[in-house]
Amino acid sequence: MSKFLTNAAVIEFDSEVKHEYQGSGKLRNTISIRTGVVGESYKFTRMGKGVANQKASQADVTPMDISHDRQTANMANWLAPEYTDIFDQAEVNFEEKQELAQTIAKAISRREDQIIIDAIAAISFVSTNDEDADTGRVFDDSATTNFTLDLVRKAAGHLDDIESDEDNRHIVLRALALQKLLEDPEVTSSDFATVKALVNGTLDSYMGFKFHKIGTRAEGGLPGAVNDRTAFAYHKTAVGIAIGIDMKTTIDWIAQKTSWLANGMFKAGAVVREPQGIVKMQYDEAV
Repeated sequence: MSKFLTNAAVIEFDSEVKHEYQGSGKLRNTISIRTGVVGESYKFTRMGKGVANQKASQADVTPMDISHDRQTANMANWLAPEYTDIFDQAEVNFEEKQELAQTIAKAISRREDQIIIDAIAAISFVSTNDEDADTGRVFDDSATTNFTLDLVRKAAGHLDDIESDEDNRHIVLRALALQKLLEDPEVTSSDFATVKALVNGTLDSYMGFKFHKIGTRAEGGLPGAVNDRTAFAYHKTAVGIAIGIDMKTTIDWIAQKTSWLANGMFKAGAVVREPQGIVKMQYDEAV
């Protein structure tokens, strides 16, 4: 026997999932976004710097010859399906429906975060500013210290050196790294209250960066091996994500399972637009 839900019920659940999704993603709003992308990929454009020049009277102007490089974000399909019988009830329990919506939404939002993290981690990093737009900067303290304010200052210094805009700067790090900052001997009494507010979540910005905590995740989370861990600092324009399907849900009756299949769908791909605007910070979580 086939079963059907009213369009109103499907739309209501889809809206609930989207609401939860918008509130659970951590990195979506920290990078450049292109939505409604048609096809399997999207090409982001990166413009180089221009240098102003003079012109003699009646002479032709000299173009700046600004470079226009393209970086391709290849999109992939992601699904978050779950069988459920809650829609069989005469009156769907609000709490149960909300829990299912949260489960689907958070699965998709974590995957979106991972798409972004994986794109950032895949670029090449160097230990000095080589003034190459296609390489990021790395500060490696993994052999000596845990996450410290010194790493944050170094990241800020690099972005200042390449004249990255001072707004829209972000740091994504493990929650344990943020807690470790409270033990940093360089944290003064005035800084301590600010760092504690960061750890408690009552404040999200410090030293020009907005902080985003990532926990231990089945999707992979931030890269690391044993105790050597990685955090990233970057400017919003350094990374881009292209989205073909922006969090869509369906609900279908599957006769073979005698159950409803609630499915979250997402199609997206991320690419680093300007590696130079990314800083990799490595530290030892056990110190």
